Amino acid sequence: MPETAPISKILATQNYGAEVILRGQNFDESKAYAFQLAKEKGYVFIHPYEDEKVIAGQGTIGLEMFEQVQNLEQVVIPIGGGGLISGIALALKTLNPKIKVIGVQAENVNTMEQLFKLHKFTLYKNMATIADGIAVQTPSQTMFDEFIKRYVDDIVSVTEGEIAEGIVFLLERSKTVAEGAGAAAVAALLSKKVVPMKKTCAIVCGGNIDLNIVSQVLQRGQIQRGRLCEMSVIVSDTPGSLARLTQILAESKANIIEVHHDRVKQGLSLKETRIEFVIETIGHDHIEQIRQNLLKVGARVVSDSKT
Repeated sequence: MPETAPISKILATQNYGAEVILRGQNFDESKAYAFQLAKEKGYVFIHPYEDEKVIAGQGTIGLEMFEQVQNLEQVVIPIGGGGLISGIALALKTLNPKIKVIGVQAENVNTMEQLFKLHKFTLYKNMATIADGIAVQTPSQTMFDEFIKRYVDDIVSVTEGEIAEGIVFLLERSKTVAEGAGAAAVAALLSKKVVPMKKTCAIVCGGNIDLNIVSQVLQRGQIQRGRLCEMSVIVSDTPGSLARLTQILAESKANIIEVHHDRVKQGLSLKETRIEFVIETIGHDHIEQIRQNLLKVGARVVSDSKT
């Protein structure tokens, strides 16, 4: 695996009894080393996507969806190397050529989308993405020629923020823990990059996500939804100022999570203090209401995380 692989993925693989070797900064470098090991030691290399049996196995997902969802119209599938979408698309298009198959990539590493739409691609030097499971630097020409250009209708990209929103949505609404790559298809639907049809299925594939990433994603998602707000307020540095602010927040039905008092911040006068709050709210309208309530008592709201 790449040296940047999530700890949860490493531990889960080790728990199956496998030896995990960390090498390279991304999937491509790790795969190259695996090829090298196979050649040097006579190992059998099982390709993660350019393998007929792997593709066939992933195609059974398409068979199950076709059996379980009557009149299936559209399927949205994350793309890394292309094995998953190739197997599912081949199965579905064989059963019903009218079913639309849409691929989804992370915008930071969307080389297969480039190959699909432009017939060429640019290698990314920086492949930073929370969707590490589909971060393949060099798209497979074999998968593209044999499957993707024949059976896939379109490929779209989603941003890191949209992927994070997909993770939060699955946690909150479906009680499902998904890694970035696993939430990519849902992210495409939520962001309207893919317009859902009446019978649309989104593939959620992979739950290997570190808890610290989950925490960061949840916090960012809460801020974007207006459920969490970081608000900085400047008031006169007099006894009772903090008490008056917390009273206003309480009356405004905001729950205070953190408070930080700063009297030496650049730009403050000697008689001023800056108080930074992290508060729980119920939406952007609620945040604006709190802001107006603070302004009414002469406080200056210098920043808040409404967006």
